[in-house]
Amino acid sequence: MDKRDRVALFDPTMAESTPVNPAEPGLNVLTHFVRARNVLVARANLSELYVDYYLHLGANKVRPSEAHDAMFKRALAGFVLHCASRPRNEMTAWTINFQEPRVNLFLTGDNELGTVTGRIFDENVRELPENVFYADVVRRREPSRRSAVNFVGADPLVAVEKFYSQSEQRPGRFFQLGEEEFALVCEHPDCDAAWFAALDVEQVRTMEKNETLSLLETRVCRWHCGCNQARMLEVLAPVMRTDPEGLFAGDPVVTIQCPRCAARHAVTREALEAFVAGQK
Repeated sequence: MDKRDRVALFDPTMAESTPVNPAEPGLNVLTHFVRARNVLVARANLSELYVDYYLHLGANKVRPSEAHDAMFKRALAGFVLHCASRPRNEMTAWTINFQEPRVNLFLTGDNELGTVTGRIFDENVRELPENVFYADVVRRREPSRRSAVNFVGADPLVAVEKFYSQSEQRPGRFFQLGEEEFALVCEHPDCDAAWFAALDVEQVRTMEKNETLSLLETRVCRWHCGCNQARMLEVLAPVMRTDPEGLFAGDPVVTIQCPRCAARHAVTREALEAFVAGQK
């Protein structure tokens, strides 16, 4: 990263700054309730969302390592299915800290808008005694809630399952049904616990043939952050007021990287000076 790149430090669960067009296509995520077993099943093929993710990386010249990329894709699958199983008035952010390899995976989504985004942090990741999974949840007009659990290993879906068992207080299991198809099965009251514990990939893949499923919802999920030039000006304004020379280091342009999606935004000194002057 260029020494003049700046990482914006603002709330990762902030509402999107640019609206989402509801007419735009998106990924369909289906949720079903399994009668007699009392579990919820969320299922989706992530191919379309992965394409949008890679287009985003290409547009912003972000090139994660192959190992980190594979981890992020699994985390994104788990996050999408989790969001689809949650109330529509929630905004959620996950930060999954791994010590080996040393990397943070960040994901955030708005269920009301049907959007998700995220990024990989692979520089200056803090050394900790254990891996940590952080979940932040904001419901409209309610204070935010944070939970944290420790986990072992380098599989993001194992981390999410640990989060379900400890923080959600209901077990949830993830299954990879195809190359880019995943399912989440989570307990509801009076769940058939023995059946749930014995589930395997083939049983989940063919569940509609052997169980009675009731469709709950079809949700649409899109890759969308909402960061834009106006938001970057807001973030840089306090620094501009106190240390403009340190910010620009003699250059007419500074590059700021969105902490939510890693998109890079070029901000000119002239534009930032005009923005700060307009706030007085």
